[in-house]
This record gives sequence, structure tokens and C-alpha cells, in this order.
Amino acid sequence: MTAQIELPASNELSPRERSALAEPLTTTGTSMRITIGVFIVVPLLAVVAAIPVAWGGWLGWVDIALAAVFYVVTAIGITVGYHRFFTHGSFKAARWLKISLAVAGSLALEGSIDQWVANHRKHHKYSDEVGDPHSPWRFGTSRRAVAKGLYYAHMGWLIDDFNAPVDRYAPDIARDPDLRALSRWFPAVVTTTLLLPALLGGLITWSWVGALTAFFWAGLIRVALVHHVTWSINSVCHVFGTRPFDSRDQSANVWWLAVPSMGEAWHSLHHVEPTSARHGVLTRQFDLSAELLRLWERMGIIHDVRWPKPERIAAKLADPSLANRVRGYRAPVATDA
Repeated sequence: MTAQIELPASNELSPRERSALAEPLTTTGTSMRITIGVFIVVPLLAVVAAIPVAWGGWLGWVDIALAAVFYVVTAIGITVGYHRFFTHGSFKAARWLKISLAVAGSLALEGSIDQWVANHRKHHKYSDEVGDPHSPWRFGTSRRAVAKGLYYAHMGWLIDDFNAPVDRYAPDIARDPDLRALSRWFPAVVTTTLLLPALLGGLITWSWVGALTAFFWAGLIRVALVHHVTWSINSVCHVFGTRPFDSRDQSANVWWLAVPSMGEAWHSLHHVEPTSARHGVLTRQFDLSAELLRLWERMGIIHDVRWPKPERIAAKLADPSLANRVRGYRAPVATDA
């Protein structure tokens, strides 16, 4: 059954909320919902089995190394590729890098790039309001409602009946011939992201056991970790954390998610400046995705990077006294009248 939002009276809806209710939605077919369910449940079952498997000695340094490499590649594919590049246009890149980022993001098994972008753009349009695909506040503000909302925002929305229409929210992605071709090859992507670690593990250890453990750790477990870190930005980062920036929604910074999310958990600024290439803009906020973009810019791999302007960022702080923590910000020098 599709989860319902408890709506206020029609005369209490804002124009933005009324627009959301009038929007057409793309129905998710039964076969696609089953496929999504498999991609969610199977890696999650692997996580449940991880402790006894490791305890039994079925975890080696090759497994750890392969899992780390595939985690970083696929997580960067989501954070830098799907999110900052394809969804928000935070920088421009050559065709070969565009394709590489699209492939890396697809290997995370978070769905087709066009639907991912469409859903995320709609999320920004209606963030934490009626129309947001995955707001944890959709059921209310009581503890029970927020707990229900956290589950829904984290993963429940993925198997709901509707998606944002691609033709409305991601027509640029749908028109791109390279990205359309990648969508057609998605079954090959699924095979690659699960079997390539097994192949490498088998070749490195020259054993079937090495192939099996690499499939488990660098395949299933790694997919599950990337999934849940990404989904935590939708759920955890809209309920818990700090909100240094003055935003219309509940987006927040959650420091302990910053490293595994490659900087995405500095979420408060992102909803104030969605196109910014850097999310961690205050001192001591490490943003690995932004550091990678800075390196690529210096190497000439990317260009027209939308770096945040310190003065603009400082002006959007909820607490002006934090301005001295904005990277690169210099307070204006007082002059005598």
C-alpha cells in the first residue's frame, strides 16, 4: 500500500505544495519494484551475515583492499557524478569523464541515472514539504511519526509506487545518447559490479575461496555500505545534526557521516547552495569530493567549477558569529566615518 501524507486543509497549502499535488507521477512497475527490492534486501542480508563470516576466518586483506577500492570508486560515482555533476551541474567535464562518472555511479546499484537525477531534483524543489519524494517529516512530527518517516526516507520510498517524471525533472539526462546507452546496458553493470570483485579476488589469491570472499565483501557488503551511507543523507541528515545555515527545510550537518559519505553529510550548506561544488565550507569540515574536484581542476580535467563565494556563504549563516569559520572569508575592516 502506498504511504499517504496527512495533508493540511487546502487553504493552508502553499503554492509550491499545491503545485506538487498537481504534478504527474511515473508509476513504478511491479517487475522494477521487485528488482529494487532484491538490490536492497540481498546486500542487507549479507551485512547480517558479515560478523559470523568474518569470525569464521572468511575475511582477508585482499577482501578489505578490494572492498575499499570499489567503495571509493562507486561512492565517488554517486557523490561527484550522479549528485554534483549530473544533478546540480557543479562543474563541466569532457565526454570521457562524463561517461566514467556515469559508469562509476551506476556500479553503486542505486538505479538508473535519469531516475536518480529526477528524484533528487524534485527533492530539492519540495524539500521537507508535500511533494518531497523522501522527507522523514512526511508523517508528522511526533516521535512515532518521525521514526516512521526515518525508515521511509531511508529506504521505504524506493519501493513506493511513484517516481518523479524524468521528462520534467531530468530531460537533459534523458536526451544524452551516452547516458541512454548506459541505461540499456544496466544488466551488464549489475553483473560487473558484483562479479568483477570476485574475478579479481580469485586471480589475486589464485583460489575459488578468494573469489567467493571477494564477491561477499567487495561485492555485496560494499554495495550495502554505499547504499546505506547514501540513504542516510536523505534520512539522518534531515532529522539530526546541526543547522548552521538559514534554510527553509530541515537539512543538517552530521559530522560522523562526513568521511564515509565523501563530504555529502555537510548537508546544511547544500540545501542553501545546491550547485556548490563544495559542501563542507566551514573550517575543519573535510569534503573528500570537493578535494578531488579541486585536484581535477588543477590537472585541467574539469572546468567552470562552481566554488562557493565566502562572502555569499557567510551571509547565509543562521548565526553571523560563525562567519570567521567560513573557508576563505575575510571580515570587512571597519573604517572610521
